[in-house]
Amino acid sequence: MATSKNPAPIASDSPDKAVFGKNLGFAASEAYRLLRTNVMFSLPIDAEHKCRVIGITSANAGEGKSTTALNLAYMLAEARQQTILVEADMRLPTISKRLGLKQSPGLSNVLVGLTSKVIAQPSGIEDYLKVITSGDIPPNPSELLGSAKMKTLVDVLSKNADFIVIDLPPINEVADALVVSQFVDGMLMIVRHNYASRHAVIDAMKQLEHANAKVLGFVVTGSENFIKGKYKYKKYGKYGKYGKYGKYGRSHNYGYAQAVVDENPGQVDVEI
Repeated sequence: MATSKNPAPIASDSPDKAVFGKNLGFAASEAYRLLRTNVMFSLPIDAEHKCRVIGITSANAGEGKSTTALNLAYMLAEARQQTILVEADMRLPTISKRLGLKQSPGLSNVLVGLTSKVIAQPSGIEDYLKVITSGDIPPNPSELLGSAKMKTLVDVLSKNADFIVIDLPPINEVADALVVSQFVDGMLMIVRHNYASRHAVIDAMKQLEHANAKVLGFVVTGSENFIKGKYKYKKYGKYGKYGKYGKYGRSHNYGYAQAVVDENPGQVDVEI
């Protein structure tokens, strides 16, 4: 992994099974802290980039991207970094449910122009962590996420945080993560062991490269080696050498739709 010689294996995205925050076991907590360290070293602070923006995605649904986004954001906040977690998987939002937060109004309501204020809610698990929930499920998430207003929102949030972590849909399902990649400093690819096929991972990587996205590296989830206390890691650039993975199924109905998008960047107010 480019960001990490030690990416962190974790559980699936099932809200019933996912473990996060202070409920993480020792091994998982240390793995996420290691991921946090590697992310911080991979995206150093400079005069122009005092806030680092990270996109979290995967090739397919069910690989653990939302769990990874939540726990990485938690670990950054634990290190006293002002962190904003953005629930940008507007097709299948899970983070707000896990944290017991009000889903709407949220991101989609701001991007579609129904409100000019987005509220970063307290996470309830760490004082330095705030969450922007997905909002009402829109018919056209890709168009909203690629809009001028989304860029304005990221710019405004960057003035109020040390890190922004954005949970995005799977690349091979919809284009959302690709359009948002232009607004982030780097992307983390989540790959679930014995779940994602080699072909699916390579196809997702090719799409990211075609979009000129900066890929920080991989986080391997669901590894048996992790359960046994042993870690197996992959660096970015080695994805062509991934071992054989089991077939995957489309467990969620991700779809495309068209609707009018408010392309006026306008003013976005943030309540922290």
